[in-house]
Amino acid sequence: MLGSVLEEFKRMNKRQFFYQVLSFGMIVSSALMIWKGLMVVTGSESPIVVVLSGSMEPAFHRGDLLFLTNPTEEPVRVGEIVVFKIEGRDIPIVHRVLKVHEKENGTTKFLTKGDNNRVDDRGLYAPGQLWLTPKDVVGRAKGFLPYVGMVTIMMNEYPKLKYAVLACLGLYVLIHRE
Repeated sequence: MLGSVLEEFKRMNKRQFFYQVLSFGMIVSSALMIWKGLMVVTGSESPIVVVLSGSMEPAFHRGDLLFLTNPTEEPVRVGEIVVFKIEGRDIPIVHRVLKVHEKENGTTKFLTKGDNNRVDDRGLYAPGQLWLTPKDVVGRAKGFLPYVGMVTIMMNEYPKLKYAVLACLGLYVLIHRE
């Protein structure tokens, strides 16, 4: 199989090869434009996230794909499911708002908790942080597709699988002539 792929690659002339490279570049740039467009439309820096743990079961399961919006003009309310980032952590967390404190000066602070967790999230927050603020919120869950994100989880848990899939896709785009 690999030999036939290499033979096909060798038979390509330079023009065909550069056409394939250009096609691959257009696919990548289109994906980035769609992502940036979703960011603008939803107001969220990450309009789509994957649930990585079982802390939100039964509402969301590990591998569910969440669609987020982040309307900054609307206040955060108790019961809403928010995705937030903690200072010093790269991966956002998906949990439900448990308590909200609105002060007279207009500032809002809130506490979150996973539906499947026994205690609130204060242990997850940055050292010395007891409440989240609206600036910590990446987005609010507006919809989901069950288990679609398992592909992402598998690729993160098995990096060789990720590189193999990417290599196959890249090779397919470069060799496929249509």
